Amino acid sequence: MEAAKSKIHFLPLFALATVPLIMVLGNSMLIPILPTMQEEIGISKFQASLVITLFSVPAGIIIPLAGFLSDRYTRKVVIVPALLLYGAGGVVAGIAAWLLDNPYWLIMTGRVLQGIGAAGTAPIAMALAGDIWSGASRAKSLGLIEAANGFGKVVSPILGVLIAFIVWYAAFFAFPVICVVAAALVYFFVKEPKKTGPKQTVKEYLSALKKTFKKEYKWLLTAYLAGSAALFILFGVLFYIAQILEETYKVEGLMRGLILSVPLLAMCTTSYITGSKIKKKLNLMKILIITGLTLIGAPLIAAAFFTNPYVSLGLLVISGIGTGLVLPCLNTLITSAVEKEERGAVTSLYGSVRFLGVAAGPPIFGALMDTPKIMFFTMAGLSIFCAVLAFFLINPGSGKKKGDGDKYKKIEWDRKTLARNRARA
Repeated sequence: MEAAKSKIHFLPLFALATVPLIMVLGNSMLIPILPTMQEEIGISKFQASLVITLFSVPAGIIIPLAGFLSDRYTRKVVIVPALLLYGAGGVVAGIAAWLLDNPYWLIMTGRVLQGIGAAGTAPIAMALAGDIWSGASRAKSLGLIEAANGFGKVVSPILGVLIAFIVWYAAFFAFPVICVVAAALVYFFVKEPKKTGPKQTVKEYLSALKKTFKKEYKWLLTAYLAGSAALFILFGVLFYIAQILEETYKVEGLMRGLILSVPLLAMCTTSYITGSKIKKKLNLMKILIITGLTLIGAPLIAAAFFTNPYVSLGLLVISGIGTGLVLPCLNTLITSAVEKEERGAVTSLYGSVRFLGVAAGPPIFGALMDTPKIMFFTMAGLSIFCAVLAFFLINPGSGKKKGDGDKYKKIEWDRKTLARNRARA
């Protein structure tokens, strides 16, 4: 039986919040030191962008498998080993950079290992939060977890630069320390609801998942696209600004990290406020998603006409606010509108496309840097397109018969009620 807790206790939530916090460090902490890495080991801008891509692509590919395993066994059985693998990948990359004359490909190997480990972190933590809490507490806890994700993005550029004062590759060695602490917190302080009933076979599991998508595919796919696009644009623009600051304005060190953290702070703050306000209000979530996607896209149109990175940064702050409106709403919708037995897979697929969006951002923005107007207009068009799709298609429960819609608009958080509604359909 699904948990129905309404009260949020600090330690379990804190432990779960460290998981996406660590996941985001895997990319954001390295972005400000990529130009230094290019110079130190003699690689191209494209090769530097692969430091992000070869972390995110493996994570995106493995996440669905991690979701299945977490549904079949337990969430913690996936999260804890995943964090340890994540840390081990950092050790591989750090030792390669420290001891080898040509460390690039072994660094990439370490990044792939980190990406595989990351697959079992944030998406599974979201599903576990959905298992533990219900109702308004679920929305609030997921908002706080997204805020922790955003906070990681805020502090990670600064943290990456500060650690790089020791030596540029020191950031790789920070990962195992942080990951071991997070794994211990989850293992000791998060009490996972017991699974009941027989374990599903792969065939049964895929059949149930297929049934869910058959009913809900329109809004689910739209939500997946919106989340992926928001992070694709965010990380792409951050990579673009980092390169411009280095190449054109010669901004280095801590100042570069501070500049990159500003739009992320806007996103983090907005995520926290959004998560605490949306509760069970489906209509409000839909409005905020559409508004957020519009706020992501509109400043990019303006950015096409400015070359000053500080003006672009100010516009990106507005986009960061938009991202902070979108992501907590999507998290809550996706974790609440499916049953517990399918939640791991559905949230993991969502995490997968988010990772793939992050992976695609830096290389695509890097390739389009010489044509900034085309780059910004294209990305603005993508965001506005997602907003239009959200307006027409984000309507969880639309696969149900007439008469169930009003009930579902309130999002029936209790599993018994949700199962009863589905039976009526």
